Amino acid sequence: MRIAYLGDLVGTPGRQALTQQIPHLRETHGADLVIANSENVANGSGITPEQYKKLRAAGVDGLTLGDHAFRKQQIRATLNEADRMIRPINLPPQAWGRGAMILPGGGERPDVYVAVVLGRLFMNTLQGSDPFVALDRWLKTVPDDAVVLVELHAEATSEKCALGWFLNGRVAAAVGSHTHVPTADARVLPAPGSELSLYRHDGPTRPGTAYVTDLGMTGARDSVLGRRVDRVVHHMSTGLPAAFDVAEGRPEVHGVLIDIDDATRRATAVERVCLSADASRPPFTQG
Repeated sequence: MRIAYLGDLVGTPGRQALTQQIPHLRETHGADLVIANSENVANGSGITPEQYKKLRAAGVDGLTLGDHAFRKQQIRATLNEADRMIRPINLPPQAWGRGAMILPGGGERPDVYVAVVLGRLFMNTLQGSDPFVALDRWLKTVPDDAVVLVELHAEATSEKCALGWFLNGRVAAAVGSHTHVPTADARVLPAPGSELSLYRHDGPTRPGTAYVTDLGMTGARDSVLGRRVDRVVHHMSTGLPAAFDVAEGRPEVHGVLIDIDDATRRATAVERVCLSADASRPPFTQG
């Protein structure tokens, strides 16, 4: 099984870039499932029910959200009803939606369990509980033979790295999101040993956990984290307010491709993927 896990979609350019490149991901790169963080689709912050429908119709199998999950009030009913979109798992029980989902593997392939956890360091928009405790609790409910993916939605690189090692040997992949800048550390972590497992947990430990600190961003490359360069530079260089409008220049799709062994339910390989979209072709030319 090969899974494409893509970084934060920013605005309409991000959604359109992914929509255009999904056939390429499936046909050329052999992706069986496509998962994408979609919390920045609505003009850079949040997601609407219509955008959720468009992404699902385009072929996105699962959508994840982070600290901007609840920015659009109208998403409440969709979050509570949809089985292909999740918000962070370590939020209070009163929060809308769910923190984990199961994506059908199809045919003889195993189902894929996906969860998103919210970091705590420097995360000022939305506060979550202890991500380590939340993941421990959730993993106890997941079958031992499941394919498990965890998205680490956090600001601090150190926190994502620590969570990755915490999950080493327990899940098929732990991938970071939120900071919009792709990192160069995609790899399958070494088999967990005594020196790499200083914590105790229940359940089996098997080698084969793919990891990357940040998936990057799906949106305009000529931008500051997906926002217009002139607006952000003006604000940061003068201290004066500016509207951080979504940028449009050179849209790209960023993320990773994860190869999963159907027998062991663990990763055998992970590689960065970067696809350049063509803004002169649909769906860009269709509005």
